[in-house]
Amino acid sequence: MVVNRNPGIHDLWFLPLGGCGEIGMNLNLIGHNSEWLMIDCGINITSSALPGAQPLIEIPDTDFVDKQKSALQGILITHAHEDHFGALSLLWRRWQCPVFGTAFTLSVIRRKAIMRGLAPPDSMVETKFGDKTQHGSFSVIWHPMTHSTPENCALEIITSAGTIFHSSDWKVDKSPQIGKSFRPKRFASIGERGVDAFICDSTNAQDPGFSASEGDIVPGIKRIFANEMGRIIVGCFSSNIARINTIAKIAVNSGRFVSLLGRSLSVMVECAKERGYLDSNINWVDPEHIGYLPKNEVLIFATGSQGEHGAALSKLATDSHRSVSLDTDDVVIFSSSVIPGNEFVVKSLFRKLEELGAKVLHPGNTDETLHVSGHPCENDLRQMYELIKPKIVVPVHGEKSHLDANANIAQSCGISDVLKGTNGDLFCIRPKPAIIRRFIKIGRLPLPELRKNS
Repeated sequence: MVVNRNPGIHDLWFLPLGGCGEIGMNLNLIGHNSEWLMIDCGINITSSALPGAQPLIEIPDTDFVDKQKSALQGILITHAHEDHFGALSLLWRRWQCPVFGTAFTLSVIRRKAIMRGLAPPDSMVETKFGDKTQHGSFSVIWHPMTHSTPENCALEIITSAGTIFHSSDWKVDKSPQIGKSFRPKRFASIGERGVDAFICDSTNAQDPGFSASEGDIVPGIKRIFANEMGRIIVGCFSSNIARINTIAKIAVNSGRFVSLLGRSLSVMVECAKERGYLDSNINWVDPEHIGYLPKNEVLIFATGSQGEHGAALSKLATDSHRSVSLDTDDVVIFSSSVIPGNEFVVKSLFRKLEELGAKVLHPGNTDETLHVSGHPCENDLRQMYELIKPKIVVPVHGEKSHLDANANIAQSCGISDVLKGTNGDLFCIRPKPAIIRRFIKIGRLPLPELRKNS
C-alpha cells in the first residue's frame, strides 16, 4: 500500500488527472524517484445544446501538480490536438518547467496561444523522431505514431525501476498521406528491449477489424468533385493536415481554388506550410475573393464541424458570414466524426444548412468514405500488443465501455495484468502492479474560472 505522495527509487507510477475514463482533456503524470513527468496538458470542449450558447471549455484541476511543481521534470506534448495541449499556455507559468515537442506541435502551441491573446511557454525544446531526451530520472525516446495530425509521438519512458510505453493517440495506417506509414519493426524493437506497462488509447477498441486508412477517402472525394458543379464546402478537424492536403490536391486537379474560413484552420495551415506538408500546387485564395470566382472553381474549408457557435459553418448555416452565402447548388461535406456530446448541435447544423438549399453529405447519409478515425480498432490493438509484448496494459483515452473492450483484447492476447481505473487513481507499475483508488482528488475547472485564477 502506498503511504506517501512521492514515488521512491523502486517505484514506477502512472497517475492520470484527465483522459482516463473519458475522451479528451488528457493530462498524465509518470512518477519515479521522487520526481514527476507530465505527458500532455489538454482541454475538453463540449458544444452546448442551447442556441447561441458558447461551448463549454474545461481543464483538469491541477492542484496536485501545483503542490509537486518542484519535482516536475518536464512537460512532454505528444501531438497538436487541443485535448492534449490546449491548457498548456494557460497553466505553464504555475510550473515553469521545460516543454518538449516536435517542431509542428510547438509551432501550433505558439500560434494558438498568440491567437487567444496568451503568452506561449518561455521554455520550449524541439524534439525529433528517434531522439532520446533526459528529464531528471526519466529517459524518453520519441517514436513516430500514425494519427490524424502530423508529427504525433509515442513515448518510451525508461527509468531504473522499469519502462512505460505511452502510445498517445494512434492507429495502424499503411497509407497516411502525410508522414511515414506504420512500421512494425520499430515497435518490435521496443518490445525486445522490454516494456513493463503499455498506456494505450482505447477510443475505438469496440470496433472490429483494422482502422481505415487516410488514403481510403480519396476515391469517394474524387467522385463528389467530378459530379458537383457548385461550390464545395468541407468541414473537417483543422488539425487534420493530411485530410486538408488530400482534398485540396483533388480540388487542384478539378480546377478549383482553395480558401479557408476560420482562424483555427488558418493557424494550422500556416504551421503545415512551415513544415512543408502542403502541396505546392494548391491555389490558395483569400476568402474575400470567393465571390468573384465561378462556383465550380471554389473549394472552401470551414471550421465548426462540431456545431460550435460562432464558427464558420455556423455562420454559413445562419447566412451571416461576411464572405459567403450558400446557394442551392452548393455542397457541404462533413469529413469528420461527431464527438460524443455534440450530436444534437451537429444535427441542428445539418438541418439549417439543408434549409438554405445546400446539399449536405456526412458519414451517416452516404456510402462514400468521407472520414476515417485516427484511433486503433481491435486488430490495430492486437497487432501492437503482439509487437510490444508488455507485462501490463493500462487502457486510457475512453469511457468505461472503451476501457473494458481494450482490456478484453489485451487479455485475449495473453496479457494477464490489465489495470483498469479512472482519473485520480494511482496505477502502481513497479515494484508490484496495483491500483490505489482515488489517490488524489480530481475535478474540472471551466475556462472563465481558470482565466481568473491563472
